[in-house]
Amino acid sequence: QVQLVESGGGLVQPGGSLRLSCAASEMPFSIVIMRWYRQAPGEQRELVATIASGGSTNYADSVKGRFTISRDNSKDTVYLQMSSLKPEDTAIYYCKASWFGMDYWGKGTLVTVSS
Repeated sequence: QVQLVESGGGLVQPGGSLRLSCAASEMPFSIVIMRWYRQAPGEQRELVATIASGGSTNYADSVKGRFTISRDNSKDTVYLQMSSLKPEDTAIYYCKASWFGMDYWGKGTLVTVSS
């Protein structure tokens, strides 16, 4: 069955870095649009970054220049490299896969930015 599993979250100090991974299974990964979202406590889920099947990317203004989304189609995995982290980046980070009108979500990984 289709599955997305996020990993790489944790506690990091302000200014630090983390790399999140999202491993996909049972999907035609090379044609799938992959997105990272985040949801902070008490807030709505927001789109952070998108990578198309061809590799083009888009970012929320709040993370431009600090986050980088990438994909490895040979490993069916999408990554989110996060740098210069701020306390306001604290959230549960989710990946989402979309193709042929269908959307699938992972269960999320918690990122906490705090000193």
